[in-house]
Amino acid sequence: MTKTGTNVLAWVLGAVLFQGCASTPAAATPTRTGSETNMTKHVKGIFNVKATPLAPDAGAAESPIGRLSIDKRYHGELEGTGVGQMLATLDAGQSGGYVALERVTGTLEGRKGSFTLMHSGSMTRGAFKVVGSVVPESGTDELQGLSGSYEIQIDEKGVHMYVLDYTLAAQP
Repeated sequence: MTKTGTNVLAWVLGAVLFQGCASTPAAATPTRTGSETNMTKHVKGIFNVKATPLAPDAGAAESPIGRLSIDKRYHGELEGTGVGQMLATLDAGQSGGYVALERVTGTLEGRKGSFTLMHSGSMTRGAFKVVGSVVPESGTDELQGLSGSYEIQIDEKGVHMYVLDYTLAAQP
């Protein structure tokens, strides 16, 4: 692996996999607001993630951008799996960023289906923030019409938490 690849992996392990995210799920109390279609609902829970470096595309071996696959397990009001890919970069000063697309399949507050999340993160000297959204029109089955915002938080013990604020549009 090139020095750049090692830096990208270090950033992902440091920022996205911070302090043992593959640990046993901890108890999280989901919260929600709103109860009708088209009202914003707020759910939280935890997830576990595994990131695996992927081979660079042809001609990109010396690029400072690395590519990884992501495999997640969601717990709480969102119960299911997420699979996707991310692109990430990191400089020597512990600053960098990533972008990812992830297909989530499971149950959201009792409704079954799948949807796509797009999220990105930035890290400045070790401090990071991750935000994202539901890709428009990506919901299937009972999650058709899903839209919303997505945030990742990591507590002091390294537990990964998601916050999803969403609406589910009425279907004709």
